[in-house]
Amino acid sequence: MTGTGRRTVRSKGKLAVADSIDVSDVSRTSSRPSSKSRMDHRRDGSLIRILNVDLRVILAIGLVAFLAIFFLIQSLIAPVEESHQRPRVVTPFPSPKLMELDQFQGEHKESLYWGTYRPQVYFGVRARAPRSLVAGLMWLGVKDGRYHMRHVCQDSDELSKYGWIAHNGRDFGKQELVDQELKLETSFLKSRSQGSGYGGDWAVQIDVQHEKSGPSNELLKTGHMFFYLADESGNALSPNSHADENNVDSLLVSGSRADVGEWQVHLNSKENLEVHYSGFRTSYIHNLSDLILQDLSEQVRNFGRLQLPDSSENSANILVFQVAAKIPFRMDITFVSGTEGKGSSSEQRLSSLQGASLSTQLQQKQAEFDSKFEQLFNGAHKLESDSAVVGKAAIANMLGGIGYFYGQSKIAYPHYEGHDNYIAYWPAELYTAVPSRPFFPRGFLWDEGFHQLLIWRWDLRISLDIVGHWLDLMNIDGWIPREQILGSEARSKVPEEFIPQYPSNGNPPTLFLVIRDLLNGIERNIFTDVESRDVTSFLERAFIRLEAWLQWFNITQSGKQKGSYYWHGRDNKTTRELNPKTLSSGLDDYPRASHPNEDERHVDLRCWMLLAANCMQSISKFFENGDIPGKEYASTVKLLSDFELLNEMHLDPTSGAYFDFGNHTEQVRLSWKEVRGENHHLKRELVREALERPKLRLVPHIGYVSLFPFMGNIIPPDSWILEKQLDLISNGSILWTNYGLRSLAKTSSVYMKRNTEHDPPYWRGPIWMNMNYLVLSALHHYSQVDGPYRERAKQIYSDLRSNLIRNVVQNYNQTGFLWEQYDQRKGKGKGARLFTGWTALVLLIMGEAYT
Repeated sequence: MTGTGRRTVRSKGKLAVADSIDVSDVSRTSSRPSSKSRMDHRRDGSLIRILNVDLRVILAIGLVAFLAIFFLIQSLIAPVEESHQRPRVVTPFPSPKLMELDQFQGEHKESLYWGTYRPQVYFGVRARAPRSLVAGLMWLGVKDGRYHMRHVCQDSDELSKYGWIAHNGRDFGKQELVDQELKLETSFLKSRSQGSGYGGDWAVQIDVQHEKSGPSNELLKTGHMFFYLADESGNALSPNSHADENNVDSLLVSGSRADVGEWQVHLNSKENLEVHYSGFRTSYIHNLSDLILQDLSEQVRNFGRLQLPDSSENSANILVFQVAAKIPFRMDITFVSGTEGKGSSSEQRLSSLQGASLSTQLQQKQAEFDSKFEQLFNGAHKLESDSAVVGKAAIANMLGGIGYFYGQSKIAYPHYEGHDNYIAYWPAELYTAVPSRPFFPRGFLWDEGFHQLLIWRWDLRISLDIVGHWLDLMNIDGWIPREQILGSEARSKVPEEFIPQYPSNGNPPTLFLVIRDLLNGIERNIFTDVESRDVTSFLERAFIRLEAWLQWFNITQSGKQKGSYYWHGRDNKTTRELNPKTLSSGLDDYPRASHPNEDERHVDLRCWMLLAANCMQSISKFFENGDIPGKEYASTVKLLSDFELLNEMHLDPTSGAYFDFGNHTEQVRLSWKEVRGENHHLKRELVREALERPKLRLVPHIGYVSLFPFMGNIIPPDSWILEKQLDLISNGSILWTNYGLRSLAKTSSVYMKRNTEHDPPYWRGPIWMNMNYLVLSALHHYSQVDGPYRERAKQIYSDLRSNLIRNVVQNYNQTGFLWEQYDQRKGKGKGARLFTGWTALVLLIMGEAYT
């Protein structure tokens, strides 16, 4: 993960209100620039006759006057033109968008209109539209004798477990959440039938139980759920003030929108529910939980009641409904669209999405999910039951974590007058999976390629839709901002200093991983006729953007030597970092040359470029008789796959490892020193110091980067270097552990060392699933092709696969989560939990699904 450097940072809420409620008092008694001025020019021929002046003088005077007027007009026009000029960095790529393809219109577009596209909250629903009707769930949890509001996914809530256990990416999902002694199940179902508005109807079934036989805390005998509707377009919502008088089938709220027509939301339950509400008029919802806590606190303070005030601001566009009941209880909340007209079918559609009918449909969808999982990933029935549970959680959370975002990226653009050195990208939408709901609930470019390795196998059209959205974010230079922080909800999770994106910095072009899979799928004829047409039309439209993306790398990230590349964006002036980070590479603090400069050569980027060039060559060949003009990529592929040149640039013959090259010394350390801070006060800080002058050389750190040529299958199967690579992988003193391959060898001088006082080791030892997946894929390849090391590759493959699966399953059984990384010493999950981005690749490892 890049951008924020995968560092977990939490931002504070916007409102200064308590994040909890003391319940000790509850028992009390109840421009535009102006137009240019016009100038009236009159010709008066009599003037020449009267003055009898030489014609040349008259012409000269006329020319001077004309020039004066011309420059005057230009001076008036220039500010207007300048104000309308768009810098290249925020100019969209000038070709038809992928999302305008026919395959993404009509039925496909409507079928995906509503969904659980708010991964940052525990449960949320929205439409794939810039200004949507938004729904969500909150509840009151209890900790240390106080109520705490649960809404946005965050570790500080200390939920012992939460996440999707089933989700098909389209119209069904089931989630389990365990909050201390409270257990919730949220089940989502979408339905489209005759008479419904655009996108159809949907329902959520909320089941509230005690985790154990009975609560130890009196506060948990009653459950307090808060379900809300918010209209981002600002349309007023109409609450039903008598919602609590009919608990069997109660209309909560209604409204009207241009997209779905008139709509209603109903509450249904067999239990005795108490319902109260609040209404707000505001443009933002990311701090909605603060507003509710404020209302509840005032009610407790003034009336001794833990309930919303049953009042609303004028023309409220947000309504929150508090539903309280004795635990256990179950309730169904149903959204019905197209309710206008006397002949509306809304009552029948409402009935089908409530009670027993809803429960039956949810059971059917669960059975379909289980069946599809078995068909795709367990066809040989090799998975043990524990592994199958983890595999289902992996795909369910990947699909359930898909979100829809809309907004403008903030781009660093120095010297842009009047804009504080930043400029806004054009307004854009993004449909994407996310790495982690609590920590990284937004789009990351280099993560997304890994996500799609899993998603395309489950639902090809969804995968193409996501990749298309990403490619449509490309600017005229072929650059794509690597971290997408779109909209107020996304920005609320990121500190301000990490929001700007830098147009000089790239990210690994991992979308080519899925492009390669699609090309291989066409070649192997694994797609249906419809799927093949979809992939073909997609690649044909995407070609020019992919070409521009590759060209951007060749122009901006190439090195001094032909066929070399290096990641831009490293800080060559830092005095705080042990080794300047390479955030653009995605490997953050993985050690590179100690003193960054233009002489660097990064072997991982070179391999990414070969992958991209190979894909472009394959697409060119595929369409060589079609509408795509022939483009010669053979020379680029030949250059980057030149094994001798690769070895000349990056190979250390002694170890058989591939290294970066640059201005480097191993004699660098962090030392405590007294430095002058603000106001000239002395303070102690860890400061970097080099004990010798660096020199141009290979950077001798064995780790994931050293294996990139191996992971790219560039090494010939009969090469002695392949044997050396297998030695590095299987050596317990270097990369091998019983839990997976560590990211940096124990022999490295910076193994498990902090990069700054505040930055613990990240890619300097811990085990990462995405790189282990690529290594396994290569081992699988070399175990299938003829060569002297085939059997050894096969054995290492089997052992590594077993270690990875066993450790991930064991951690999931112990903690209930997939983790960002795993400790290389004991295998314990660490970093972000509920990290169901590329850690979900464990499912492909279980199913042995490689390119």
